[in-house]
Amino acid sequence: MADNLKAAQRAELHKTIWQVATDLRGSVDGWDFKSYVLGILFYRFISENLTTYINKGEHRAGNPTFDYADLSDEEAESEIFSFGLPV
Repeated sequence: MADNLKAAQRAELHKTIWQVATDLRGSVDGWDFKSYVLGILFYRFISENLTTYINKGEHRAGNPTFDYADLSDEEAESEIFSFGLPV
């Protein structure tokens, strides 16, 4: 009985989530919406990997407490310019 209730709740939640997604998407074509979402996911993937890459470099350089994600925008930009990376 509990398993049936859990399955019914899961199905209702799934239906609700899809309805919310459809409402948010509105009149935008499904493919355009997917392209937008995939672009955001790709940007996040790149951002997280860049953060990990920078953190590993700092840790190897002897700064074990460094965390790029904790830097303010101004600090992060000055760090990039100090390394001479093109922006």
